[in-house]
Amino acid sequence: MSESSGRTDVSERPNWILQHPAYQQMKSLEVGDCAQMHAAFLVYMDLVEVRRWKDVSCVKSPELQVVLLEGREKDTAPIHTILPLPVDRPLSHKSIRYVLDRGFPMLLCAVASDSTLVYQRMTDGLVTPDPPAGPFEDAGRRQHRKRRQRP
Repeated sequence: MSESSGRTDVSERPNWILQHPAYQQMKSLEVGDCAQMHAAFLVYMDLVEVRRWKDVSCVKSPELQVVLLEGREKDTAPIHTILPLPVDRPLSHKSIRYVLDRGFPMLLCAVASDSTLVYQRMTDGLVTPDPPAGPFEDAGRRQHRKRRQRP
């Protein structure tokens, strides 16, 4: 510590992530994949601190050897399972099936090296998309076509 500034040198400060209780809990699950555990922690922080999800917890998937997150978007919402993965990790149908078989709606979260998070809702089967929201009118296809002029 420099006496003149009263601040601790950056190299002397402990990494706050390693000291965080959620990271310590994830570490105690002993998944062995540090990159996936780091991704899970970043997603945990996003869900809890930014998106304000409720009841977020971490669980180990013994089949996949990864940290999964479970939580609710709102107090009355159903529990979701979130699979955080670094973007360079392969993902198989089998691993998605393991998570879907847990019985909760699933979110896949791809975590980039710059900490960008991309969430993708995964479903068991095909789901019809919601109609677009907004003041759209169906003008019909024929109204927009131009007639060919005969020479």
